[in-house]
Parts: sequence; C-alpha cells; structure tokens
Amino acid sequence: MDWKFLQGLLSGVNKYSTVFGRIWLSVVFVFRVLVFVVAAERVWSDDQGHFDCNTRQPGCTNICYDYFFPISHIRLWALQLIFVTCPSFLVVLHVAYREERERKYQAKHGDDTRLYDNPGQKHGGLWWTYLLSLFIKTIFEITFLYLLHYIYDSFKLPRKVQCDVNPCPNLVDCYIARPTEKTIFTYFMVGASVLCVILNTCEIFYLIAARVVNLRHRGTVHTSSRKVHSDMDHCKSPLT
Repeated sequence: MDWKFLQGLLSGVNKYSTVFGRIWLSVVFVFRVLVFVVAAERVWSDDQGHFDCNTRQPGCTNICYDYFFPISHIRLWALQLIFVTCPSFLVVLHVAYREERERKYQAKHGDDTRLYDNPGQKHGGLWWTYLLSLFIKTIFEITFLYLLHYIYDSFKLPRKVQCDVNPCPNLVDCYIARPTEKTIFTYFMVGASVLCVILNTCEIFYLIAARVVNLRHRGTVHTSSRKVHSDMDHCKSPLT
C-alpha cells in the first residue's frame, strides 16, 4: 500500500488543526504508519508459512491457522489506519467547498468582496465538521481496539495453541512464529492507538471549551454595547 499518498493528503489537514490535532498527526505517522511499514509488516510477512503444527494431515495446518487468526494483525491495523484517517478529509472537503463558494462570490461581486474572513477558520459549519470528524475517529479507534481484543481474546500472543478442528485427526499442538516479538509490536500499536484516543478526547474538550468561552465573550460584548447605546440615548433625551 502506498502510504505516501495518504501522508500527502493528510498534510493538508495539518494547517486547519489545533495543537492536539498536529500532535495526533505526528503520532499517526511516526509511531504508527512508520512502525507499521518499516517493522511490523516484516514481522508478519510470512506468518502462515511459519505456523507449525505437529501433524501431517493435509489441510490441518491451514484450517487451524484460519481458526486462530481469522484476520491478520497487519491487515486489521491497515484497515484501522485507513478508517481513523479518512474522517480528517471531511475537514479538507469542507474547506474546499468554502473556497469554491468564495471564488464564485468574488467572481459575481468583485475581487474586493469576501464571503469568509478565512475559509479555513473553524467557525459555523466547519467547526461542527471538525468536531464530528474527531468523534468518528475516536469511535473507530475504540472499535478496532475492541475487535483486536475480541478476535484474539488478548493482546498477548501465545507460544502454543491447540487445535482439534476438522480435518485434524485429533488434538494437535500448533506453534506461532516469534510470539514475543509480535506481542511487543501488538502492545506498541495498541499503546499508540490509546494515545490517539486521548489526544482526540483532549481536542474535543478543547474545541467545546473554546467555543463556550467565545460565545460568552460575544454575549458580554453584545450586552455592554447595548448598555452603552442605552446610556447614550438617555443622555440625548430632553430634560423635563
């Protein structure tokens, strides 16, 4: 898979992100995509070929591998990375929509007019789009963590598994290649995913808190402005 293409697309999200969003993007590419491409893929490169069972019954080894590993860790992590990064494109698409509206507005009313002060500023609908993308990313992260734990019953890979699935003649012992190394990578990827969940949660609270403070500030300014205008009108009224 060409991860450089994904990196190029997400780089456009960086300029519209908060501090937490930029840290999240760095964690995704340095601690997840880079580790996934450079190391993890090689560890699981021929996982089925090194899955040994103490039987020569045709098909038994393949059936046991499929039973204990219905989906490879690598493919599950690849799907996870795709799903958790795609919601960020909602922000890019929304900004592109604003810029197109701005271009049409200026073409109709002149270059000196502006529909938005800054198309990338998180106000109005773009704020909701950004917040929605954070919720979707967080839900995907938690869902994939649950799936990984549900499928394998644990984040730790055992050294030996026992299988009695047909066509195995009896209970056979099967051995997983490099279980310790795979367990270390699994815990690392899980830890990076949990860190991304924490960053997304912090960014959600930050956006909501900033929005509340901004609304309160606007309300205070508006109230003060009305009071000043009321006092000025009172001063201008004739004395009786």
